[in-house]
Amino acid sequence: MTYSCLIIDDEPLARELIETYLEKLPNFELVSSCKSALEASTILAETKIDLLFLDIEMPQLKGIDFFKNLMYKPEVIFTTAYRDYALDGFELNAVDYLLKPIFFERFFSAIQKFLKLQENTTSRDTTDTYEDKESIFVNKAKKQIRVFFDDVLYIESLKDYIKIHFTNETLTIKESISSFEKRIDNRFIRIHRSYIVNKTKITAFTKHDLEIHKIEIPIGNSYKHNMIYFE
Repeated sequence: MTYSCLIIDDEPLARELIETYLEKLPNFELVSSCKSALEASTILAETKIDLLFLDIEMPQLKGIDFFKNLMYKPEVIFTTAYRDYALDGFELNAVDYLLKPIFFERFFSAIQKFLKLQENTTSRDTTDTYEDKESIFVNKAKKQIRVFFDDVLYIESLKDYIKIHFTNETLTIKESISSFEKRIDNRFIRIHRSYIVNKTKITAFTKHDLEIHKIEIPIGNSYKHNMIYFE
């Protein structure tokens, strides 16, 4: 399968670098490389784009504001020279967040995240007919209970069980955290062998832990590569 890509960045050298990286990948086709969000808007209106490389800090219209107002939102990898935008990227369910200067190894890691997301989406579409992109059914006491992704704060592993935490309640079910991870979408991120968090619910973070509703959750050393703002 070939994935169509669009680059939006006001810096010519930044665009050229991503263009060069994409040329190394056989299944990725560059549709266009634009210097502004306004220039790209026409292309997005007329062409299906699978993956968008979007600079956050641009004149006239910032990348995040542009993306928020798109009717059809492709998967997006944000690029920027500023670390402070990481939470904004989380809230928009970005595939990844690349800090300039972007090296190929880091770029390739972002591409792998995109491909994994596509694989998981295809798998859910073909094997799990009872779930959609906004919710999932879980088994509790011989009953199928719908869990809406937007309501979940984080998931905690308890050996053979997991505890799904919501704002005012928790739901404990018998399922491994690894199995559950395969059935959720890219608004969630694994940060520890015992924790998966909803990226849109993060309120603060350090290199060692993060906070959701004033609850501190540790970041495991082997999962720090999933925390895109550390790169």
